Amino acid sequence: MSATCRSSRATLVAVGLALLGALGGCSANPATGETSFTGFMSPEQEARIGQGEHPKILQEFGGTYHDPALRAYVEGIGQRLAAVSEMPNLGFTFTVLNSDIVNAFALPGGYVYVTTGLMALAGNEAELAGVIGHEIGHVTARHAAQRYSQTVLAQLGTGLLGAVTGSRGLTETGAVLAQGVLAGYSREQESEADTLGTRYLARAGYDTRAMASFLARMEDYSRFTDTLAGRADGDRYSLFATHPRTAARVEDAIRVARIDYPPPAEPMVGIETYLRRIDGLYYGGDRVNGFICDRQFVHPALGFRFVVPRGYQVFNGSTAVSAIGPEGARIVFDLALQVGDWSVADYVTRVWAPGLRFRRFDTFTIDGLPAATGTTRVDSDRGPLDMRLVAIKARRDKTYRFLFVSPPGATDALDPGFRGSVASFREITGAAAAEAEPYRVRVRAVAPGETIASIAAAMPYDSYQVERFMVLNGLTPGMRLEPGRWVKTVGD
Repeated sequence: MSATCRSSRATLVAVGLALLGALGGCSANPATGETSFTGFMSPEQEARIGQGEHPKILQEFGGTYHDPALRAYVEGIGQRLAAVSEMPNLGFTFTVLNSDIVNAFALPGGYVYVTTGLMALAGNEAELAGVIGHEIGHVTARHAAQRYSQTVLAQLGTGLLGAVTGSRGLTETGAVLAQGVLAGYSREQESEADTLGTRYLARAGYDTRAMASFLARMEDYSRFTDTLAGRADGDRYSLFATHPRTAARVEDAIRVARIDYPPPAEPMVGIETYLRRIDGLYYGGDRVNGFICDRQFVHPALGFRFVVPRGYQVFNGSTAVSAIGPEGARIVFDLALQVGDWSVADYVTRVWAPGLRFRRFDTFTIDGLPAATGTTRVDSDRGPLDMRLVAIKARRDKTYRFLFVSPPGATDALDPGFRGSVASFREITGAAAAEAEPYRVRVRAVAPGETIASIAAAMPYDSYQVERFMVLNGLTPGMRLEPGRWVKTVGD
C-alpha cells in the first residue's frame, strides 16, 4: 500500500512539473496576434515532423503528379502566397498529389498539398490560390502544434506522463499529427485559416472572393456525389471530411479579413491562364496507380480491370479500390500476395477469413482463373451486415480479393450487382494493357450554338452527363453558355 502511494505521489509531482513547464508554451502567434498554447511542439520539431511524414503522404496519395510544368506552376503560386505570409522564410514545400480525391491539406513545417482531383474542380488560378492560402494559414497559425499540445496536456492531466513524453518518439508524434490533420480541424481553426488565407490572397493581388466561390463548387460537388452513391461518409480524405466549412462561413471570414486587408483595385482571377495549365490533366487516375473510367477501374501496371454496379462512387486508394453505393453498400477490392500452395477455397476459409462461418460457399472460374466466394452475416457497430467475400487466384502467387458489404434488408437487391462486378473481372496484358488510357480534362472555348446539353453529351459517361459537366464548370441550373467562354470537359 505505501509503495503504491509513493509511486502515485511521484507521478503527480512529475505531472505537476510538466504542467508548470507547459505554461511557458503560451505565446502570441505572429500570424493571428492571439495567444496560443504550443508548449509541447516547437517550430524545430514541426519542421522535422513534416520532413519525416512527407514521404508517407506521397505513398498514401499516389506520389507527385508526373507533369513538371504543372508542379512548377503550383509551386509558383504557393511561393507567391508564402512570401506575403508572416513566415516567408519557413521554406514551404508545395506538392501536387497524384490523386483523384478532391482535397488539400498541410503538415507542420510548411508542407502543403493539393490533389489533381481538386485542381480539376477549381475554375481559375485565384480559386487554387485561395485553397493554398488557407493551408498556409493552418501552418502560420501553428494549428497542428496547438492540437498536439492540447492533446498532450489533457493526457498529462490524467497522469499519463510516460505515454505522451518519454515513451513517444518523434516518428510516432509525426504520425499522430499527420492523422490529426487528415481527421479535420476545429471550426475555430478553419475560420482562422480562412481569415489568414484571405489576407494572403489580398496581399498577393488575388480576388479574395475566390475562396468562397471554390467552396461553393465543393458543395455542389458533394451534393452530386451524394446523388451518385449516397453520402460518402467513409471517405476520410475528402475536403469536407478534413475541413468542416461552408461557403457561408468562408464569406464571413472574408468580410472580417477585408477590414484590414481590402481587395486589390484590379484583383487577379486568372481563368484562361489556369484552364490552359490544366488542359490534359489526368482525370480519375493514371496508368501507374490505376484509373477510373465511368464505372470501370483499370490498372494497366498491375494488369486487371473490373466494373462496379451503377450508382456507385469509386475511390482509388494506395492499397485498395473502394466504392460506396446505395443503402450504404460498400465494395473493397485489393490484391494480396499468397504465401504457400493453398487452393483458392482454402485461402478464403483458412487464410483470409479463418474466423468466419459461411452460410454458403462456392467455387467457380472467372477469366479462366480459379475463384471462390462465401457469404456470411456479421455484427458491427452499425448493426448486422451481410458480407460476400470473393478470391480469385491469379498467376505469379497473387490473389485478387473482392469484399462486398450490404445491410441485410438490401442484400437481395444489391447482390446481383456484386456478382456482376465479379463477372466483369479480367486480367489485361500486352496490347490491351498498353492501350488502356485514363480520361483527361479537356479545355476549349464554347462555339456558337453549343449548349450545356450538347457539350455534355460528348463526355464519356453513361449517366449524369449534364450534371457532371455543370459541377466541373461551376454552373447552376438555368445558366446559358456564351460563345467564347472557356469550359472543361472530360475525354480521352
